[in-house]
Amino acid sequence: MRIGELARRAGVSERSLRYYEQQGLLTSDRTPGGHREYAGSAVDRVVRIQELYAAGLCSAKIAQLLPCMRDEDGGPAETADARLVADLTAERARIDRMIRDLVRSRDTLDEVIAAASGRVTDPA
Repeated sequence: MRIGELARRAGVSERSLRYYEQQGLLTSDRTPGGHREYAGSAVDRVVRIQELYAAGLCSAKIAQLLPCMRDEDGGPAETADARLVADLTAERARIDRMIRDLVRSRDTLDEVIAAASGRVTDPA
C-alpha cells in the first residue's frame, strides 16, 4: 500500500510515517517511480509504534523494542535479551514514577478545587 493509504488506515499523518522510517521504526520498499510501498502488516506496526509513544517511550527505546514484539498482536517475540529486559524494566519504573507524580498532582488539584468551591475535605 502507498503512504497515503497507510496513513489513513493507521490514523497518522504521512509526515509521521516518514519520521518513523527515518528512525528505523518502519520500512518500505520503493516503486520504480520512487513511491513508498508498505506491506499490509505496516498498519499493525504503526499501531504498535503509536502505543509505545503514548506510553512515553522515545524512538530509540521503541527501535530496541519493536524487534521483540509481534506486529499483529503486540505480543512478545523470542528475540529479547537480558539487556533489553533491564532497559525496559527501567523504563517501566520511570513510568510508575510518572504515574505516582500525576496521582499526587491530581490529589492536590482535588484539594484546591474543594477548597475553592467551599467544600474543604478532611486530609485523612
